[in-house]
Amino acid sequence: MSDAREHKLQLFTLHSRSWQANRYVYPVISRRSKGLSVGVNLNPDKVCNFDCIYCCVDRTVPATVIEVDMDVLRDELRHMLQLVASGEIWTQPPFDRTPGHLKRLNDVAFSGDGEPTSFPQFAEACELAASELAACGLAATTKIVVITNATLLRRPVVERALSFLDHHNGEIWAKLDAGTEDYYRHVERTSIPLSRVLDNIAAAGQVRPIVIQSLFMNVNGEPPPDPEIDAYITRLRELIDRGCRIKLVQVYTVARGTAEAYVTPLDDAQVDAIAARVCALGIDAEAYYGPT
Repeated sequence: MSDAREHKLQLFTLHSRSWQANRYVYPVISRRSKGLSVGVNLNPDKVCNFDCIYCCVDRTVPATVIEVDMDVLRDELRHMLQLVASGEIWTQPPFDRTPGHLKRLNDVAFSGDGEPTSFPQFAEACELAASELAACGLAATTKIVVITNATLLRRPVVERALSFLDHHNGEIWAKLDAGTEDYYRHVERTSIPLSRVLDNIAAAGQVRPIVIQSLFMNVNGEPPPDPEIDAYITRLRELIDRGCRIKLVQVYTVARGTAEAYVTPLDDAQVDAIAARVCALGIDAEAYYGPT
């Protein structure tokens, strides 16, 4: 498959948090993981401290699972990793349509219907993931990714969990979708100030290299204004100046359904232009595009 077609691969749009009878564990072919990502949903109750306008979680439908049963989570994760290790996952729809070069497990990702670090047993879940990867012989080649809005990274219990992951192939993917307070609040719809997100990203990145994930979109048909992108680039530069080690910035746009109908994808050239500005800072950047 050519690169031009690959970044529009339909499998990248299929990110359902439900798979067969599982409550918490779900497989997806992820464009940013460049292969299989095994998602772990620690927030099946759909509670989140952000209410992003681009979120693909349908909060108009009440949650059917409220609690996280750690024993069930362990069983589901173990079974999923066994399917991957045996290769059986590639015989089951829709994964039987996966191109050969994407038939690889990249990560177990704490991502789902809310902010994973808000889960009271987050540290235990991290230890569980590391244990099950080791039991299946996958620990050496598989990351444990924390996809986070960065609001809780400085909680002592979260810091301890991240320190554990530093020794178990862990990686933080921290959200930064804005450069100004006004635009941040418009997109994320939260009372938590942008300064806390930036301080937390800086602190985490001073300890270990991190990935920044930045989603940009059209809002009511309009892309982010140029001054907003200027401010976003300034925030990245400030993070670097504070000693934050940014290993990669993922610049992407919406590829699935969104919470608000007025949110639509940027075109490829617009995504590329933002990624180019990130690269001009001396930071590696990757661009990911919309579905059409």
